[in-house]
Amino acid sequence: MLSEDNMSTVSINVEGMKCQNCVKSISEELNGIDGVQKAEISLEGKTVDVQYDENKASVEDLRNAIYELGFDVK
Repeated sequence: MLSEDNMSTVSINVEGMKCQNCVKSISEELNGIDGVQKAEISLEGKTVDVQYDENKASVEDLRNAIYELGFDVK
């Protein structure tokens, strides 16, 4: 069970998302990280908003996961 005390939300700017397949890839990758509760991706806004448990994952973990998929993270 997730504790609300450790939950954080971060918005990450992502360049290179062009289609729904990009959105799906990022969503699957982020949701597979231990501690991520949800990831909301805006193709139009080029942003990824992630709610996560900061005791299990870091912003750097999230950014690296997106980067490793081939997207530029700002």
